[in-house]
Amino acid sequence: MNKIRLGFIGVGGIATGRHIPTFRTFDEVEIAAVHDVDIKRAEKVAEELGIPGVFADIEDMYPHVDAIVICTPNKFHAELSINAMDNGKHVLCEKPMAMTTEECNAMIEAEKRNGVRLHIAYHYRYMKEAIASKKIIERGMIGDPLVVRVRGLRRRKVPGWGVFTNYDLQGGGALIDYGCHLLDMAMYLMGDVKPVEVSSTTYNHLSRTNTVNEWGHFNRDTFEVEDHVSAFIRFNNGATMLFETSWAANIPEDENHISISGTKAGLDVFNMQVNQADEDLMTTMRIDYIKVDETFSRLQAEDFISAIKYETPLTVTSEEAKEVSKIIEAIYLSSKEQRSIRL
Repeated sequence: MNKIRLGFIGVGGIATGRHIPTFRTFDEVEIAAVHDVDIKRAEKVAEELGIPGVFADIEDMYPHVDAIVICTPNKFHAELSINAMDNGKHVLCEKPMAMTTEECNAMIEAEKRNGVRLHIAYHYRYMKEAIASKKIIERGMIGDPLVVRVRGLRRRKVPGWGVFTNYDLQGGGALIDYGCHLLDMAMYLMGDVKPVEVSSTTYNHLSRTNTVNEWGHFNRDTFEVEDHVSAFIRFNNGATMLFETSWAANIPEDENHISISGTKAGLDVFNMQVNQADEDLMTTMRIDYIKVDETFSRLQAEDFISAIKYETPLTVTSEEAKEVSKIIEAIYLSSKEQRSIRL
């Protein structure tokens, strides 16, 4: 294969701030085309970044590209991904995979039907802490995961830009935008597990009050998504997860936390510590250095390129991404119906 020609659907901040600059660092990639519902925005980005193709109609873009990167609101992930795959294009789609499990299944069917690769952009898996933690677990240092604690918390940082607080376009708030990253990373570290039961509550009280917000202005009167979630999740192997995420928590400072209590030891992912015990000693092993030479953004792009060129396995498979969406969907349903949801 010559250069992989990439087309972008959606050229907002995540495209121009991360994906386009990252892919441009690869000699084997050409950013060939862009599309956006705001055609003026697409033309401006193309001019500034030297991208040759600007297309008002997505169908007109397909003959000029080999793969598509989808950076749109969540509502359009499934429809656009399926259309691109049915046109024979590989797809890198921003997280979450889709709004519902049913949509995820349709995307996976399109992936199989067309013999293409579907990659969901859960970039936390490519962070050095995730890479090191996966090695620790695969080496058997903590044994089998039993209890997992996940916290993705921000202090008064509701996004005041884009469509993040638009329920119709996004399908939710803090969970589907931010907490999904921690949820995916934790499940990746747990291994081959399937969720079987979810009990949860969602909140949006804090963002309706007239309080300071560090990430810009949003309309509090029309705020229609959750800003805080707490959930308890059971898995098919007997493991459990205590999960919490928020855009607007009343906490001292932001917190990303994943800890895993295993049958042999415990692992604190972001602090990179392994907590051990034997018959007379309790010890803590700290990881002092992690050899990861690339940024998570470049590793993610490299993964997609390699899957296309050499048919290597993707670090984030569509089936795994679907399990995250399945939990997200169950969390929202559990809170709405005020009961546990069996999966």
